[in-house]
Amino acid sequence: MLHTNDIHSHLENWPKVRHFIQSQQNQARRQGHQTFVFDIGDAIDRQHALTEATLGQANVKLMNEIGYTAATVGNNEMLGLDHEALNHLYDEANYPILVSNILDASTHQRPEWADDYKIVTTKAGQKIALFGLTAPFERTLPLLGWEPVDIDVTLERLLPELQAQADTIILLSHLGLPTDRDLADRYPALDLIMGAHTHHVLPDGEWHGDTLVAAAGRYGSHVGTVQMTLENGKMTSAHAKAWPTETMPELPEDAEEKEHFAKLGNQKLTQRVIADMPTIYSRKLTDEHRLIDLGLTSLQNFYEADVAVLSSGMFLTDLPAGPVTQKDLHDRLPHAVHPMLTKLTGHELQRLLLEIQKNRNFLLSYQVKGMGFRGHQAFGEMVWAGLAQDADGNWWVNHRPLDPYQTYTIAGLDHYLFIPFFPTIEIAGINQMNYDVLLREVVAATLTKKFN
Repeated sequence: MLHTNDIHSHLENWPKVRHFIQSQQNQARRQGHQTFVFDIGDAIDRQHALTEATLGQANVKLMNEIGYTAATVGNNEMLGLDHEALNHLYDEANYPILVSNILDASTHQRPEWADDYKIVTTKAGQKIALFGLTAPFERTLPLLGWEPVDIDVTLERLLPELQAQADTIILLSHLGLPTDRDLADRYPALDLIMGAHTHHVLPDGEWHGDTLVAAAGRYGSHVGTVQMTLENGKMTSAHAKAWPTETMPELPEDAEEKEHFAKLGNQKLTQRVIADMPTIYSRKLTDEHRLIDLGLTSLQNFYEADVAVLSSGMFLTDLPAGPVTQKDLHDRLPHAVHPMLTKLTGHELQRLLLEIQKNRNFLLSYQVKGMGFRGHQAFGEMVWAGLAQDADGNWWVNHRPLDPYQTYTIAGLDHYLFIPFFPTIEIAGINQMNYDVLLREVVAATLTKKFN
């Protein structure tokens, strides 16, 4: 068994990963062994230009070159694409997608692109059942028309059916290491769990009773292998190993191939012109034409909100004058963050402002990681549109005194709900997230309307 997980479109490691898997396949074939290859989700990430330009279909074509036995989906596939794009992500895939705990919310049936499970037969006639589970994000998956199903409910439905058909049961798990360990302890019918989601490396796997748990890191940093022996319908031995990609040989043509991935993606995005900018818009908050003001206007218009808020670190570089393409916006806003409308009373809004003030000095230099953010940058300053404070410390909303009893609509980002610095948003806010669009797409719509 060979397995990859959480590659997140880090295609700089892809040539080595492909060479290693193909080498292992050839070696096993010479030794008379049978191989199966799996991906455990989050293969795509729209921070890469080629993934963005093709909505992940270029990644699928690369995976076709290996000939995966099966794959499952991660939260980047499920939440990084809108419903329609995910419905067509695997149109050209030559491998099945296995996910047992996701339904289409409109039909309450499994999506057309997914299978519940797969039974494969070894050359010796032993049957192996394969199925996949992905992180059941109850708050966000329904926003894109997907219905997550409880993990235990799924396992209790599926395991008896698989035990009746197969000798060995393998789970492709995009659930995270704590959940994998828990399932291994509670469901001894699972012989092997190949895991993902929490980006963990298990150099030699972990045994939990008779269940082996394996995982291979993130970004193509490792490729996992499990050598398994089956006798009389039972797994008699298994040995897991995670192989570091950095120790794998690099071929002379690999550098050119990696450059081609980026070049092709950038070419496609550059061809898509969004607007013609009359002047440079700067990241600096002290400049006349501020890029963050375009972002604030975009969010405020998207929701027709009373006020809008953005962190200055969300924009990675200035936006130049002249033609602006999808590449320009992708370079500056590569993040998997979505617009969010929050409703707060004036009193609650004042509490949020105190939280922002309390955390300000820390956040100015805080290096953001995760929660949809992509890039290497400090969080920066929280900047408002429609909200201002006077010299006496009083707050004004659109030139009127902030009313503690009035309900205000605030256009922001889901990112601010997930980070731990502004608890008022989660505790008191009535939050509406829009997962069918990214921040850069909201900004693009405004630029097209304003400067075309």
